[in-house]
Amino acid sequence: MPALTTYQTKIIPDWVDYNGHLRDAFYLLIFSYATDALMDRLGLDSNNREASGNSLFTLELHLNYLHEVKLDADVEVHTQIIGHDSKRLHLYHSLHLVGDAKELAGNEQMLLHVGLAGPSSTPFSELTLGKLQAIVAEQTDLPTPAYVGRVIALPPKK
Repeated sequence: MPALTTYQTKIIPDWVDYNGHLRDAFYLLIFSYATDALMDRLGLDSNNREASGNSLFTLELHLNYLHEVKLDADVEVHTQIIGHDSKRLHLYHSLHLVGDAKELAGNEQMLLHVGLAGPSSTPFSELTLGKLQAIVAEQTDLPTPAYVGRVIALPPKK
């Protein structure tokens, strides 16, 4: 099974910069909406957050800009679960033109399940863990994305 399509949108004029390209901040906005959609799929929607007092917080993310995205482009986000434990979720979002396999941008995220009263980390519910495990099982044949685990650094001086 391919990665999940978690979000689709059209690039609007307010999101485009002086070069006619999607502004860097709006790539992250699109990926943030994809994370929200994944949360909904996992049973971590607004009703669940209110009832359980739990949510996901972003601990870290990396964003790679690979190709230009222009005004009026119809784009979609594909989401792959890289890994999880009882409290954390490691995922990868990739941005594509709708129906196109070419990756325009990549976004790796580490999320933490949090009790909002603390806030402090708390284990996922059995329901959420079951949904995570089902997605992982559907994605077992997917290769690890090329931009997972990258580090920002200058080459060492010679």
